[in-house]
Amino acid sequence: MKVIYDPDTDTLNLLFRDEPVAESDELREGLIIDYGKDGRIISLEVLDASQHVTEPQGIAYEVTRRQKVP
Repeated sequence: MKVIYDPDTDTLNLLFRDEPVAESDELREGLIIDYGKDGRIISLEVLDASQHVTEPQGIAYEVTRRQKVP
């Protein structure tokens, strides 16, 4: 996964897979999801990111584990 913020265009991209985009949907104004030919999500793009993300130039990455149920 790759996260890219472009301050010139104020866009934030979360790239999940490196492959060509077959289709895009704008779920809401400024929130675009790209899909591959297999229908799986490739990326998520947030327009006007600084209006939606507190610190678009910073990132915290965390991995959590599910607890096993006895």
